[in-house]
Amino acid sequence: MQSKKQNFAYGPTLNTVLLVEDTLKNIDKIVITLAELKKILPKKINHNTLKIIFEYLEDNNKIIAGTKEITWIHNRNLNLRKAIDNGLEL
Repeated sequence: MQSKKQNFAYGPTLNTVLLVEDTLKNIDKIVITLAELKKILPKKINHNTLKIIFEYLEDNNKIIAGTKEITWIHNRNLNLRKAIDNGLEL
């Protein structure tokens, strides 16, 4: 299986990735649009950089990114994770 590794002249810095991740994790809304996210981010981030960050967060099962909306799905609750792993699928 080939990886989706792409060659970029430059990529987002760790600080930028963490900034976007923390913003998405701590917002009060369940679903947010890209335009709304850009407005609440403390600094301006290039659209292509945001797309790279979204791809990273989606690959790591932290968000679901639709065509217009983003939802934070990552849950760090170990009890919930165990219940899901041990539960029965209906």
